[in-house]
Amino acid sequence: MSSPPFSLPFLSLFFFLTFSYIAQAIVPASNTFKFVNEGEFGPYIVEYNGAYRTLSVFNSPFQLCFYNTTPNAFTLALRMATTRSESLFRWVWEANRGNPVRENATFSFGGDGNLILADADGRVAWQSGTANKGVVGFKLLPNGNMVLHDSKGKFIWQSFDYPTDTLLVGQSLRVGGATKLVSRASAEDNSDGPYSLVMEPKGLVMYYKSKNSPKPYIYFTFSQLFSFNQGSLQHVALNCAPDTDEGYAYDLTLEFQRSTG
Repeated sequence: MSSPPFSLPFLSLFFFLTFSYIAQAIVPASNTFKFVNEGEFGPYIVEYNGAYRTLSVFNSPFQLCFYNTTPNAFTLALRMATTRSESLFRWVWEANRGNPVRENATFSFGGDGNLILADADGRVAWQSGTANKGVVGFKLLPNGNMVLHDSKGKFIWQSFDYPTDTLLVGQSLRVGGATKLVSRASAEDNSDGPYSLVMEPKGLVMYYKSKNSPKPYIYFTFSQLFSFNQGSLQHVALNCAPDTDEGYAYDLTLEFQRSTG
């Protein structure tokens, strides 16, 4: 006697549950973390005369920190420095620009794969938006790119897609994307400033936005650097190459890629 066939609704439910499980892969407990903004400040005078606390998310010369330039208004930021040049380190990426948190704020990576910066009262100041998207791990790469990846190593989220006011080597600005560089308002105020650098089809454009104007206007254009009759620019990347065999000096270059259509 033959067994009855599986029904189509049953198969549909089976595949739905299977793919849902794959997409909502759980981060191993050993990979999760939670940092609290508390404790002693670092001993060095740093950029913007800020006070800072380092976190154990580190890959030389990069390290995550909480820092502030006004009392009890902290930014989660990535610094670039070496142990021999602590006083020269620079802030190269910020999570919550213009939306500071206070003492005892938390930065966490949970089992659902989401990075969350929350204030002491639980208010979410910033998040990666990657909950239940298959993330299984977090890494700070040697080039300063922070990534959330799935079980196959594919990047689900990366900080290189969300620059603040700095391009790191290997990072790009893309036409039509969210990537642009925006100046800082002042040394004390790390909200967005008036200048922005944007990649457009015909070149790099710097905009200026005054307090009296709702829309920015073109301050300067780099279009004179480009000469082509067909296609349009797609992205510009910051790269470097050694200038000497010993690697004591490096050349920094901006490399542009254009479409051929």
